[in-house]
Amino acid sequence: MVSVTHSIAQAGAEDAQFDLLAEGLPSAARAQLVRAADFARGLYGEQCLGSGEPAWQHALGMALVAASLRLDLDTRLAALLFASADFLEDASEKLTAGFGAPVADLVGGLGRLKGLQLVTARNERAQSVKAQAEVLRKMLLAMSADIRVVLLRLASRTQTLRHLAEHPHAERAEVARESLDIYAPLANRIGVWHLKWELEDLAFRFLEPDTYKRIAKMLDERRVEREQFIEEAIARLQGELAAAGLVAEVYGRPKHIYSIYSKMKSKNIDFAEVYDVRALRVLVDEVKDCYTVLGIAHHIWQPIPREFDDYIAHPKGNDYRSLHTAVIGPGRLPLEIQIRTREMHEHAELGVAAHWQYKEGRKAEASFQQKINWLRQLLEPASRTGAEPDLLDGLQAELFEDRVYALSPRGEVVDLPRGATPIDFAYNVHTSLGHRCRGARVNGRMVPLDHKLANGDSVEIITSKQPNPSRDWLVPSL
Repeated sequence: MVSVTHSIAQAGAEDAQFDLLAEGLPSAARAQLVRAADFARGLYGEQCLGSGEPAWQHALGMALVAASLRLDLDTRLAALLFASADFLEDASEKLTAGFGAPVADLVGGLGRLKGLQLVTARNERAQSVKAQAEVLRKMLLAMSADIRVVLLRLASRTQTLRHLAEHPHAERAEVARESLDIYAPLANRIGVWHLKWELEDLAFRFLEPDTYKRIAKMLDERRVEREQFIEEAIARLQGELAAAGLVAEVYGRPKHIYSIYSKMKSKNIDFAEVYDVRALRVLVDEVKDCYTVLGIAHHIWQPIPREFDDYIAHPKGNDYRSLHTAVIGPGRLPLEIQIRTREMHEHAELGVAAHWQYKEGRKAEASFQQKINWLRQLLEPASRTGAEPDLLDGLQAELFEDRVYALSPRGEVVDLPRGATPIDFAYNVHTSLGHRCRGARVNGRMVPLDHKLANGDSVEIITSKQPNPSRDWLVPSL
């Protein structure tokens, strides 16, 4: 009787999982997801990944993350089948026959990205870590024939960190550092905000456990009190706005532990001085309404000096627009309020504003900015953007068409213009290496010096003892 009850409960749990996996898709999609899940579960068996996580558990977790991002059926199927090549001969052909070429291509793309995590691990030069991380973020995008592969990679990393949170592993700190340096900023850049926050919080928890626990404890000690505070503040502000005839959406803005830590560190302040631990966001229809809300908020609560920013009149360099203010709220506790129109909100979350530029403290090139905007649009459901299924195909050819990212024998990423040759690679690494260049191996094979490099090529320069650059290098026929 117990086993029957357990089986029924297990079946019910699986039904709920498949409901989540198929959410937002046509009803026929559920059957395809069930078929892919049965195939993957049988294929993976009890096999585990390097992190110690069972392959099937990881696949299911990835697919659920993909569903939460509202990605299409092919992407969710590819998540379930992500490790097929590790357990199946002629995987590409069999996946194409069973689930279609797009799914097989996505799974193949995931396989090509798998080894990239080793690049940062092999880079021992501390002074170049930031530059390497920056190039690798671009490389993750450039090497993928389909941007959905990058989204799946983010889903995979999120699931890995979730597993490591419950099952510590020897490489947990290394995975966390890479997640914080590369994957969280990448998630930020392409607008996958809730993955960014989760990646940051989990990675921070592994890297700075004492600081994480201290901030978490301070938040938890005040959680009920803070929730009551937010409810009271929302009710008071909504009442005043309604009395003024304003239609507005007011809600509490969640604060994440890593973002609190970052603010404490960057501003050199204590936890008590982080005003936006308690925060509201107000969305209205028109710009004039933003200033009306600001006036009402400042009327009912005392503004905190030097904590007001008008990014509507003076947008940030990335065109981010919003009003930010901090006030002494109910119980004489600080409260941050962000006020923006719904259009500004869409802009900040998905559009040209590109939140990542000011959060990461630098300004992007216009061409790279444009590409990131395209990536953000790809996250929008077709019903909202009017996009056709071939939108991805139309954009992929233009993504990073002007750059090539090659690897040195040490695993360092070298950023080159499209059409670059081994000589360009050598001079890019160091002038003396270029002067002494006599030949090159690409992916282990000897190639001519005018060989055009492709993304992901591993390049080894063969040198002479004495520098002897030649003008013949500029003549293709020679």
